[in-house]
Amino acid sequence: MIDKIVHSMAEAMAGIRDGSIVLIGGFGSIGQPNALIDGLIEQGARDLTVVANNAGVGHTGLARLMEVGRVRKIICSYPRTSDPVVFEGLYRAGRIELEVMPQGTMAERMRAAGAGIPAFYTPTSVGTKLAEGKEVREFSGRKYVLEEAFAGDVALIEAWEADRWGNLTYRSSARNFNPVMAMAAKLTVAQAQHIVELGGLDPEHVTTPGIFVDRVVHVPYGEPVVT
Repeated sequence: MIDKIVHSMAEAMAGIRDGSIVLIGGFGSIGQPNALIDGLIEQGARDLTVVANNAGVGHTGLARLMEVGRVRKIICSYPRTSDPVVFEGLYRAGRIELEVMPQGTMAERMRAAGAGIPAFYTPTSVGTKLAEGKEVREFSGRKYVLEEAFAGDVALIEAWEADRWGNLTYRSSARNFNPVMAMAAKLTVAQAQHIVELGGLDPEHVTTPGIFVDRVVHVPYGEPVVT
C-alpha cells in the first residue's frame, strides 16, 4: 500500500545531508514551508545551498535557517526585499554566497529538470553579466542564452491538500514555485494543511501528482475558506 504520510518531523527530514542543494518554495512568506524549515534546522544539516525566490523575510522560515548558520550559498531572484535583515547582515560580513537568477529563468530551469529537458534558450539576461560564460545563439534575428536544467537534492514545499499517495493541491498564490520545485528534486517533502482520503481530491485540481512527492507531513494552521 502506498502511504507517503509521515508522522514526525524527524522522519520527514531523515537523510538530508550536509552540503545539499535545497529548493524552498514560496514567494516571500506566501507558500513558504516554515514548519519544514524549522524541522531542517532541528535536523542539523549544514553547508546548504538554498534556492528560493527571495532571501528571507524577518527572522522566521528561510531567514531563520540562514541566521543559525546553516546556509553557505543562496540562489535567488530578489536578495533585497522590504525586510531581508538577516541576509544583508550575513552578506556584508562575507558569511554567505549569493547567486542571482532571474525569476522566470529559475522557474523554467527547475521545470526543465522535472520534465527531463537538459537545457533551453531564453532571451532573458542577454548582454548582461548574468549571461557571461554562457552560450548565446541567434534565432530569427534575436539572441538567446542557453540555460541548463537545474535540479535539487531536496525540495521543501507547502501544499493546501494532500492524500496518502502524495497528490497535492495549492491555494491561490501559495502555488508559486512549489510545483516546479517538487518536480526538480531527488527528494520532495511537502507540508499540507489538509489530509484527505484517497479519491477525495478532484483530479482537475491536482497540480502536483504524487509521483513527484516522497513524504507528506500534516501541518494544520487554519480551516479552509468557503467560497
